[in-house]
Amino acid sequence: MWEDRHERLSGIEEPGEGIMSPIDERPIIAITTGDPAGIGPEIVAAAWSDPTVHEVCRPVVVGYSEFLRRAAALRRLQLQITCCDEPARAQPSPETLVCIPPGSDRAPAVQMGRIDPKAGQAAYEAILLGTELALAEKVDALVTAPINKEALHAAGHRYPGHTELLAELCGVSQVGMVLYLGPGAPLKGPAGLAIVHVTLHMAMKEIFRHLTAEAILNKIRLIYDLTRCLKNGAPRIGVCALNPHAGENGLFGNEENLLITPAVRRAQDEGLPVEGPVAADALMVQARDGRFDGVVAMYHDQGHITLKLLGMHRAVNITAGLPIIRTSVAHGTAFDIAGQGKANPGSLIEAIRVAALLARHRRQSRSPSGTA
Repeated sequence: MWEDRHERLSGIEEPGEGIMSPIDERPIIAITTGDPAGIGPEIVAAAWSDPTVHEVCRPVVVGYSEFLRRAAALRRLQLQITCCDEPARAQPSPETLVCIPPGSDRAPAVQMGRIDPKAGQAAYEAILLGTELALAEKVDALVTAPINKEALHAAGHRYPGHTELLAELCGVSQVGMVLYLGPGAPLKGPAGLAIVHVTLHMAMKEIFRHLTAEAILNKIRLIYDLTRCLKNGAPRIGVCALNPHAGENGLFGNEENLLITPAVRRAQDEGLPVEGPVAADALMVQARDGRFDGVVAMYHDQGHITLKLLGMHRAVNITAGLPIIRTSVAHGTAFDIAGQGKANPGSLIEAIRVAALLARHRRQSRSPSGTA
């Protein structure tokens, strides 16, 4: 299947040609539709109609037109939906949605709000094609709508989530899931707040097996590199403790002494501006108030709860450590409201804006003069 797509796209211009024309320097961003049984296509159609999206990028959707037409009708959007297979030649506008179908067949019949292997397969195919376009530099960044992990597994693709699938497709192992909230209330820092997770999609009892000093150090490096781009300057990094009260000198656990402190000291020896371990409840308040630009959380909920409480519909998921730029929403498929026309596209709009920001920063860093 991957090879078939490669052949179908072989006529597209060589990498770098057409990505940024002299006339239009907005980055080209591919947006996948996610699980079509959820709110993915709906928030894609709603975000597309937001003029601010088109101010920062040239979007193109990777997904079946049938799902997008259904979503547009659901939201009562006057969208003309066209298909193409060359992102550089797409002519998107708030009124004209351009999509690239992920397969040669028509979209499968999918019932809204239900786990369906056909929906999982459609979501998987869109991720494959979107990733291929990004790796080939046919697009400048990839933004993904939410997938349903159970549907993905039912389709035979047993990945814990987007992050792990993208890491395999890109041929890398050291990646990190980052939740990012841009500047603005309730945050007091100038660069927003980014939180990376050392462990992610696993049972709580599995955390202790995967939590190592090396893994913590790797995530410190990843969050430093990312927040340096987001802040456009030197960031400040805080590292969470695992146990209550940072272990209270071993009284409530010794992971801080055995794992986290050695990782922090190694990062400091490398010249990274990092502090920790700090009790998570105290550190998150300090981060909200602007003391830290980036935070290293030890497990999924330690980071997710904080960011979602601070700004559920503005939060963005960023995969650090990939050779491509990938952002996503910070919420799931919301099967409970799928097909009702009331999904909030805010997180997707913000994910597109952040992807455009990172794409511009990458282009600037590659420019011989150091300017875009």
